[in-house]
Amino acid sequence: MSPRGHPSRPAPGGSGNARDTVVTGLGFCLPGGAEPVFTAAQVWDIASHGRTVLGRHDSHYGSVHLTAAQFEERLPDIPEFFSRHYTNAHRYGLVSLVEACADAELDLAAGDLCEAALLVGRGSVDANVDSYLTLLGIDPDSATTLDALEMFVAAEQAVSPSDVAVVQGALTRTIGPCFTVSCGCSSTAVQIGNARRLIATGETDLAVVTGVDVFNVGLIEKGQRLLRGAQHAHEGMDAAGMPDLLPSFDSLMRPYDRRADCINHGEGSATVILESREHAARRGAHLYGQVLAAAMTRDGLANPLAADHTGAQLARAVRLCLGDRWRIEQVPYINGASDGGAAVTAMEANAVRELYGPDSTVLLSSQEGCFGHHGAASGCVGLALTLMMMEFGEVCPTANCEQPADGLSFDPVPGTRTRPLDFDHALSFNYQIGGVKHAMLLGGPDAT
Repeated sequence: MSPRGHPSRPAPGGSGNARDTVVTGLGFCLPGGAEPVFTAAQVWDIASHGRTVLGRHDSHYGSVHLTAAQFEERLPDIPEFFSRHYTNAHRYGLVSLVEACADAELDLAAGDLCEAALLVGRGSVDANVDSYLTLLGIDPDSATTLDALEMFVAAEQAVSPSDVAVVQGALTRTIGPCFTVSCGCSSTAVQIGNARRLIATGETDLAVVTGVDVFNVGLIEKGQRLLRGAQHAHEGMDAAGMPDLLPSFDSLMRPYDRRADCINHGEGSATVILESREHAARRGAHLYGQVLAAAMTRDGLANPLAADHTGAQLARAVRLCLGDRWRIEQVPYINGASDGGAAVTAMEANAVRELYGPDSTVLLSSQEGCFGHHGAASGCVGLALTLMMMEFGEVCPTANCEQPADGLSFDPVPGTRTRPLDFDHALSFNYQIGGVKHAMLLGGPDAT
């Protein structure tokens, strides 16, 4: 067993290209019930049993519950002058980074990340709102010198979506590329594609991709009331393209299930360490697998809240991803990104039907019901779980799916048990409503 709870993975052999993008570390700060989950082994334990850590009573929401002691244990040397102004987005993103470095056996204190690319995905800006409003409301003329300095530090760290990248860059002291992408739930999938290109072209040998989102529950509830009130007042209005299912805390999300009637959110962060094969081999790193290809498209619709249920552009993204090198028949598993919405399920089902034909036997499962719909972290979590599934030869079930919906063009792996499958190629889907449709082709360490 490896130090992080996985079977020992062999160091890279002679196969593959020196500029292949391999995955060597996984770290998390995700909901785990009463305690957060930090390691790949902990995430696997939840996902492989189709277990949900969302609240089971009046509120179905994935809360991280990271304590000050847990944060300080992992990051004891951050100056308190800066750390006291951290939002939860900062804390979650730093913790998942530290956990991923430990998993990859990279030493932050020794400067192992000083030339790394730090790529962050952010969807929600909920964590930034309080800092923004505080700055907006302060009177510079009446503030003391110390208050003004404290406010400046808090604002510079927290009022923009680049918040997490700023503090990660300071922690690692990197001189490499460091930037944020914000395109909703596709954010880290896009950043993984960016990391692959940076590694392929030789601009970097080491890239760290982190996805973080924190949601304001009160804001979500207010949005629910607004939309429900509008729909009730205008029952005959043309709502084409509007969200078919609302986020909810009252009932449990059930992707691909005939009873699906809501989406549950979950906060948190996930980090993936990517390296060139040559760099990983040089330091004897263990490999989870590799990112073989990535592609993104958009539906081309005028409605900024709409998605094309035909799945045409998702299918196109897959074809761009496969190119002339791979065939769809080589891919027996897809990690879906369904949040429980009927439109998203229809999009995936239609895309799979177009790609595989009407008699598809492909397995497609989603683990969003384990931790909640976690926004920008989705791409990293999907990649991590898919590579672990390949490693163990088992496909995780779709959490909370017990009665598969009619008309699915795939097997959603219902229930709470994994399904045995020996495979070394898989797809991972991510999408932003009204925006990016993203597909990644993932492979085992020696997949070609």
